[in-house]
Amino acid sequence: MDEIQHKFVNVGTLKLHIAEIGTDFGARPAYLFSILHPERVSGVITLGVPYVPPRPSMYQKLLPEGFYILRWQKPGREEADFGRFDAKTVVRNVYILFSKSEIPIAANENQEIMDLVAPDTPLPSWFSEEDLATYGALYEKSGFQTALQVPYRSFGEDFNLPDPIVKVPALLIMGDKDYVFKFPGIEDLTKGEKAREFVPNLEVTFIPEGTHFVQEQFPEQSTPEIRIANCVFVYLIVLI
Repeated sequence: MDEIQHKFVNVGTLKLHIAEIGTDFGARPAYLFSILHPERVSGVITLGVPYVPPRPSMYQKLLPEGFYILRWQKPGREEADFGRFDAKTVVRNVYILFSKSEIPIAANENQEIMDLVAPDTPLPSWFSEEDLATYGALYEKSGFQTALQVPYRSFGEDFNLPDPIVKVPALLIMGDKDYVFKFPGIEDLTKGEKAREFVPNLEVTFIPEGTHFVQEQFPEQSTPEIRIANCVFVYLIVLI
């Protein structure tokens, strides 16, 4: 949390409070920051992932060993998987896998997550070769370690939150074809009143036919949703 950098950006009549951590973005740090420092946050906007209160993960019990998060939590496992390919190919596979409506799950212990994508599988229609080249070049420089560490290998951290409720206004934008809906309990945290037990001032917008990368797939539909009268705290999911 101490690494979060703050800046204010004027966009038209809006003054946006942007908070970011180095090269990595995620919904979880944004929500946790708003709980720990509500006086510094006017609101939270996230795409693709709802607020899940810090608690022991149940995924180990509810999903098979090949579940991608369980694989990515194992130090060295996914580094070896990714290391078989250049950064551009890894990004390509990630965009193909996570643009689907099903959770990426390896069939058995001998299959890796990257093996779920055939080499001749086309990119999503909205993700161009130019996009891929740009992202690939960036990850060629940075590597994927931060993307694996936050949040996948930090799920078990204890933040000692006496009251894990997001009390600031929050907006969640999700594509209605997002694979995240297949996670156990996520339907309740997005489409039911249970979500407001943890985020009382929550608004949820579902974008028809949108996938996990809805802000790239449908920028003309997701961007107008990010319009709030005063300062806002924006924390966007960029990758997986």
